[in-house]
Amino acid sequence: SAMSEELKANVLVVDDEVQFLDVFSKRLEGRGLKIDTAASGEEAIKHAKERDFDAIVLDLAMPGLGGIETLKRLKDENPDLQIIVLTGHATIESGVEAIKAGAVDFMEKPVDINKVMEKIGEAKHKRILLIEKKAEDHVKEILQSKGW
Repeated sequence: SAMSEELKANVLVVDDEVQFLDVFSKRLEGRGLKIDTAASGEEAIKHAKERDFDAIVLDLAMPGLGGIETLKRLKDENPDLQIIVLTGHATIESGVEAIKAGAVDFMEKPVDINKVMEKIGEAKHKRILLIEKKAEDHVKEILQSKGW
């Protein structure tokens, strides 16, 4: 669709499999996205502190700081983050656990690039709505405090 052509989003991709990270990122960049990558949970958290992302695509099966733990820490830092998780072992349980921990969606590997684009588009849209609502709430607070 024309819409997917116009999707401009900043996305962080987190996966310890460097080869996947590389190929997947290039494919997303080929669709016009701006991609940052992280090969560990710790690195992902550092990136997310430094800049804003419209979506984060996070692999759950990582050594060290695991996917779920990374997800929880990212959400603690910034509850508005739109995190799409990837499960590699067709384990629906971990996807469900991720949703409970605050992920917006989960997908199984191997991923369908069109589905990923769709989900990133949805994530960006949700994030824009959140930002707009915060701005509105802020204006309301100011007006109320001024007694208007």
